Amino acid sequence: MSVESVRAFFAERAPDISVIESAQSSATVVLAAEAFGVPPSHIAKTLSLRVGEQVLLVVTCGTARLDNKKARAAFGGKPRMLNADEAFEATGHRVGGICPFGLKTPLPVYCDVSLKAFEEVVPAAGSGNSAVRISPQRMAELTNAQWVDVCEIPA
Repeated sequence: MSVESVRAFFAERAPDISVIESAQSSATVVLAAEAFGVPPSHIAKTLSLRVGEQVLLVVTCGTARLDNKKARAAFGGKPRMLNADEAFEATGHRVGGICPFGLKTPLPVYCDVSLKAFEEVVPAAGSGNSAVRISPQRMAELTNAQWVDVCEIPA
């Protein structure tokens, strides 16, 4: 899986989008922002969650935090972050490269409305040093994501 599955995803669905790779790690929001020359808010981080028996992904702007009350209301139960092994098993991507593209198995994808503030965001692309540049709307379309309001952005 990983970056190869993301490349295959874009080759099939959006051949105009290329995976970009950095010589330095982009495994955290801060490192990704440095590696790809954007503010941390422009990094689209993917959270791997379990709500009851359902595993789902929430893509949000890099500086946002999951609001448990909003998430509980939106998803019908208390969200719990997956640990690294669970996330890898569900997505096929290691922590630092988790993204909604090229998944091991289909998962529900949600995009937080915090992403709508940006014309372009930079989500990971399956590895700890890869990413893509994409509009939030196109990302949502390509991943069949639903828009939700489940995060808080720090003041």
